Amino acid sequence: MESILEPILNSPLLKSYVADLQDYLSSEEERRRFFYNKITEQEKAEFINGEIILHSSVMLMHNNASSLLYQAIKEFVRYYNTGIVGYEKLMVRLTRNDYEPDLCFFEAEQANEFTPDQKLFPAPSWIAEVISKSTEKNDRGIKMQDYALHGVKEYWLVEPKGEYIEQYILKKSNFFLHKIYNRGEIIEPFVFNGMRLPVDAAFDEDANVEYRRQFF
Repeated sequence: MESILEPILNSPLLKSYVADLQDYLSSEEERRRFFYNKITEQEKAEFINGEIILHSSVMLMHNNASSLLYQAIKEFVRYYNTGIVGYEKLMVRLTRNDYEPDLCFFEAEQANEFTPDQKLFPAPSWIAEVISKSTEKNDRGIKMQDYALHGVKEYWLVEPKGEYIEQYILKKSNFFLHKIYNRGEIIEPFVFNGMRLPVDAAFDEDANVEYRRQFF
């Protein structure tokens, strides 16, 4: 960070740069307020670096992967009463940006502070994004960086076409790839203590039902 700022700090135009940045951030905050007023519960939208991002409809394989993974995670969390699982339309507000992750999880200590009418939420402990051509750049870029900087402990990238899951673990404000899990393997999350989730459960209805049967 110091190497990036050094030319600015040593420039006679430093105060001018700071004023420009303050003006930009003020304008961005106005756009953010407009975003909060404009967005409806029917839309999946995010506010990223001053821009409103409206998401288009997803492919069936994306929908299947996100819904199956939600069902599996939800049953585990419900059974052990460990927190709250958010799905698609839950807005996570970070310092500068607002995201609606495909799935996220708030541990009980944090979730117990939420109110029934709450619409904006802090950084959760775990996030999973189901990647597509239109979202992969942000999922691997600004989102991954932002989630890590705000203390998200574990991050999954779910690839519905290739049917695999990338598991990233937070270390010193950065995510590091722990392992890529394929069909037929068992993923053991760090955040969900004791969970042994078959990767098949995220991509196959029968495998999903079989996994959840233990919690019925």
